[in-house]
Amino acid sequence: MKTAVLPDVIFHEHWDVFKYVTEVFILVPALLGLKGNLEMTLASRLSTAANIGQMDTPKELWKMITGNMALIQVQATVVGFLASIAAVVFGWIPDGHFSIDHAVLLCASSVATAFIASLVLGMIMIGVIIGSRKMGINPDNVATPIAASLGDLITLALLSGISWGLYKELESKAYVNPLVCAFFIALLPIWIIIAKKNAATREVLYSGWEPVIIAMAISSVGGLILDRTVSDPNFAGMAVFTPVINGVGGNLVAVQASRISTYLHMSGMPGESSETAPRKCPSPCSTFFSSDVNSRSARVLFLLVVPGHLVFLYTISSMQGGHTTLTLIFIVFYMTAALLQVLILLYIADWMVHWMWGRDLDPDNFSIPYLTALGDLIGTGLLALSFHVLWLIGDRDSDVGD
Repeated sequence: MKTAVLPDVIFHEHWDVFKYVTEVFILVPALLGLKGNLEMTLASRLSTAANIGQMDTPKELWKMITGNMALIQVQATVVGFLASIAAVVFGWIPDGHFSIDHAVLLCASSVATAFIASLVLGMIMIGVIIGSRKMGINPDNVATPIAASLGDLITLALLSGISWGLYKELESKAYVNPLVCAFFIALLPIWIIIAKKNAATREVLYSGWEPVIIAMAISSVGGLILDRTVSDPNFAGMAVFTPVINGVGGNLVAVQASRISTYLHMSGMPGESSETAPRKCPSPCSTFFSSDVNSRSARVLFLLVVPGHLVFLYTISSMQGGHTTLTLIFIVFYMTAALLQVLILLYIADWMVHWMWGRDLDPDNFSIPYLTALGDLIGTGLLALSFHVLWLIGDRDSDVGD
């Protein structure tokens, strides 16, 4: 699901850039959410296209690849830029501080990370989907988890490395940060022209911004919670667990949303009347306990939460990542937060995908950004609540704080 080699290895909260420009923490959920908004949406879109035969000929395949790669570069650059603005607004305006150098640093770090991560992950996704089809494997079951897993690792590694490198250049070469911003923004017209040539991506280029931007804003609120919580030395240990809980929740709900979307696409096009696409809110029983194929997959995905998180907790503990000792009470609170997060997300996914389908919106393009962003917000909020409750009930010394 997700690589748990986090703060003390990749995302090191003791590096100077994380000490003195703490607003970088606000970028973390927004940029990790970007893989949900772009890469996982790309994976879902291409998986559906592969499953319904739109990538069978070399010509069709090439058109899908070039159009979609150009599209996600446009979206990555714009959303990376907007995420840096959100970090400035959420981080500095409430405190009354503003540094133009740090603002440009955030912009350069965010845009460069989003662009490079999307380029690398997009190429990997295309390879995985083509390989899955040739091996007779359903890409829905493979592409979105790989997109999320690699997305978290690559995005965090890039954000840490790029922001650290650009921070070091601030004093001696102040012009580097604005140049980095200008370079990636100057490439935008090229990607827009390529994306407009493909009919499938042209529609997303015009209509696909609302979910991506709203999702980025939702994730940034989660980032604000993370920034405010880890700024308190008593809760510094939360930094290592946040990407894990958000990544696992986002992975699982993206797989479910992609599967439901493909299932609906098999019966027609979005907006067409279909018995499989009810508009009303489903009951929790129909989501989790019916004999329907999507209900069965929801149960399987929910059952993966505990073993998945246990593996990651063991990995974090064995690598001595972060400040938090894994006591039994901590594990109980952590697992409760993780299970509640995934339960809520799977239920929302069942309703949202069908609701969008009934309103002539393609769930491949619209549902996953909202779901992964909600996963970030719910996961970060529940985790912060767990850390505060643990602190209040006395699980302190080295277990919650540093």
